[in-house]
Amino acid sequence: MERIEFTSTGPSETMALGEYVGRFSEGGDLFLLYGGLGAGKTQFVKGMAKGIGVAEWRYVVSPTFTLMNLYEGRFSLCHVDLYRLEGEEVEGLTIEEYLETGVVAVEWAEKFTWWRGGIGVHLAITGEDTRKIVLEVEHAGRAEVWRNFSRQSRKDP
Repeated sequence: MERIEFTSTGPSETMALGEYVGRFSEGGDLFLLYGGLGAGKTQFVKGMAKGIGVAEWRYVVSPTFTLMNLYEGRFSLCHVDLYRLEGEEVEGLTIEEYLETGVVAVEWAEKFTWWRGGIGVHLAITGEDTRKIVLEVEHAGRAEVWRNFSRQSRKDP
């Protein structure tokens, strides 16, 4: 597994990284987002929606109360929030169905651990506006694509 590290200095950079990740996402990708309240998980998913081509990406919000939001772009993006759920409730979501037709992004993925082979996205608050974002990617070719963004973002002021 490869770990690719990024530093975001604000919500727009977190969203830009999500957009880049979304642009190179493939149907069947499962993104497991970890991080505390305010770490930027929803901003990252909003960027993914833009990268996937969701026309209404600006309206992506955390599905804390609805549990799941579905957006359509070049393929579907199923956005799940497990914050308010417990074990048995999570099992009833059947997100596997959404992986057949698109991408799934799960906020608070640590609430349920049956997922294997997902792409880990760890967001940590390191300052008022700064975040450390680490992608954990098993597929070497996919890691290379996202590693290139990491190199590019370090060069750009």
